[in-house]
Amino acid sequence: MLSTQELDALLNNVKADWIVRTTSLNKTDKFSEAVTAFANDLPGHRKPGYLIVGAKDDGSLSGLTVTDQLLQNLAALGSDGNIQPLPALTVQKVSLPGGDVAIVEVQPSDLPPVRYQGRVWIRVGHQLRRRRSAAGPRRGVATEQEERILSEKRLTHARTFDARPCLDSRLEDLVLDLFQITYLKEAVAAEVLAENHRSLPEQLASLRFLDFRSGCPTNAGVILFGKNPLQWLSGAYIQLVGFKGPTLSSDVLWERQIAGDLLTVLREISPMLELQLNSKPVADSLLHERSVVAYPQQALREFVINAVLHRSYESTGPVRVYWFSDRVEIQSPGGLYGEASPENFPNRNSYRNPVLAEALKTLGFVNRFGMGVVRAEAALERNGNPPAEFHFDPSYVQVTVRRSAP
Repeated sequence: MLSTQELDALLNNVKADWIVRTTSLNKTDKFSEAVTAFANDLPGHRKPGYLIVGAKDDGSLSGLTVTDQLLQNLAALGSDGNIQPLPALTVQKVSLPGGDVAIVEVQPSDLPPVRYQGRVWIRVGHQLRRRRSAAGPRRGVATEQEERILSEKRLTHARTFDARPCLDSRLEDLVLDLFQITYLKEAVAAEVLAENHRSLPEQLASLRFLDFRSGCPTNAGVILFGKNPLQWLSGAYIQLVGFKGPTLSSDVLWERQIAGDLLTVLREISPMLELQLNSKPVADSLLHERSVVAYPQQALREFVINAVLHRSYESTGPVRVYWFSDRVEIQSPGGLYGEASPENFPNRNSYRNPVLAEALKTLGFVNRFGMGVVRAEAALERNGNPPAEFHFDPSYVQVTVRRSAP
């Protein structure tokens, strides 16, 4: 949290390219562009950037009264999925004699380039501006060369497994049409693509699917577009097993393994789940009946996508979906990650696989970050199922969904 003295210094530093002041309250585009530029940190400050709402360009205050709704709107910039990958930001309110200010502190991303609605926004200082043009903008969309610089900066800072190179893999191990036809047009703004002169490796690297230094696809690239991800990641599949009774010793009724690139896996899982829902018609009246299921498909789908997204791909175990006579158990390899704990779950999230999270949001498998469990629990309640039960182990997370009442 900033002290009053630190805030005074930010307000009075009118030349810094890592500070934006604004009197606007609802210019979401402007706010998001600033957050994206700070996360990209093209000048290489390696320190936070600050969006200060309630201050004029000269550092004086506008007399704003900061409401809880404004703070919520600013905090949502980091979770609504329009900025990819997820930026690390905090929001605070400071009351001063001349009025309130709302401060958004944005940490430099470990996974640049960061995009807002498919565009890479940057801010540059006076020295870099002179290189571009004497009257160049302080904020703008990155050029191809600047995107490449951001991609290369990532090599020394990537910490998550999905952003690291999948050693010994090559471009020919990817289904490149899947990337170019299905993914690219969803991830990058149409006008940027229209002006695009980037090579295929540069496009992949810009979206964190290729490591420039090694020339290898990243683990995320292999998981999402690999011809055979199991060649490198032996646990990257979903195992579904149906049991006749309520225990693992019960007779096995059916078994399936869904493997391949993650996009295909997730498209195949929904109809597989639907086949097991055992929908039955129930009469509401003499002339009307409704369909009742033991488990709502939306809840199971949300829990499975959560398991796939948050799992540890370094584990050799698959995501397991066990269908018993009285319940469904979904088990994801890898315990809770980062700031998430049994005490704050599911209200606190840390993303073990932020590149995969970005991809699933881009392709519509995730609507809004941090809401999957909430939506699933709401679907259970609507269907008459008991609340989901969660078990946390250092090596896995398991959710149990029990049948609805007859």
